[in-house]
Amino acid sequence: MDYDAELRRYADVLVPAWGVGAGEQVVDVGCGAGWSSREAARLAAAGYVLGVDVSAAAVAQARRRASDEGLGNVAFEFGDAQEYRFPERRFDLAISRFGTMFFRDPVAAFGNIARALRPGGRLVMLVWQAREHNEWAVALDRVLGDDDDPEAADAFSLGDPTTTAAILDAAGFADLDFADVRRPVYYGPDVDTAVAWVRGFTSTKKALERLEPAADAVGRLRELMAQHRTGDGVWFDSAAWIVSAFRRAGSARTGRRSDS
Repeated sequence: MDYDAELRRYADVLVPAWGVGAGEQVVDVGCGAGWSSREAARLAAAGYVLGVDVSAAAVAQARRRASDEGLGNVAFEFGDAQEYRFPERRFDLAISRFGTMFFRDPVAAFGNIARALRPGGRLVMLVWQAREHNEWAVALDRVLGDDDDPEAADAFSLGDPTTTAAILDAAGFADLDFADVRRPVYYGPDVDTAVAWVRGFTSTKKALERLEPAADAVGRLRELMAQHRTGDGVWFDSAAWIVSAFRRAGSARTGRRSDS
């Protein structure tokens, strides 16, 4: 199990949404182990892709995978996209697969990304919709309890289109579109794998630390995974937005919503 396996059902809608051209320059924000960057590099065969992530371990893994696949037009750097010194007006496209929800200052972060884009350059990112629309989150909350830590990273911080539109507008983006995408997420081929995968989540680790006895909570997790087991593994419903926008070049922002 890994993050790419969990999110594999999103690939068929996300990759076409990027619209990567053969000679384009692309930056992948929060690239993780580099799946998005490598997919974009294959499409931008005559172009270039830069993946950036705050995890040094993920960046190292991304470099190994790109090398193993013989991709010479992609590079990976360790850094926080909120502060990373991107070359200005370098990229045609900024992409992200669930890598933009945790910025300390989202306006500053997206402003930094906007400066890395040429005028009219595109942003296409996949973000979770609100928590209540994501079965996996609701189910885990029911089993483990809500995390009421105000300092906790919020995976759903960009789930409200009005809030996200205001952030992107302030950061210099225009012509926003929110495409409603619903795909199941995969937690493994069997209950044991699913429990192990979920126990690796930061939120799950914190919950198990505060719950007594933790063994009872793990038992409830096991029951939950068993309830979602199918002949094709353990699956939970999820809902996301594909948010697209353009670096503003003198035009006012407009907001649209569509379905996918």
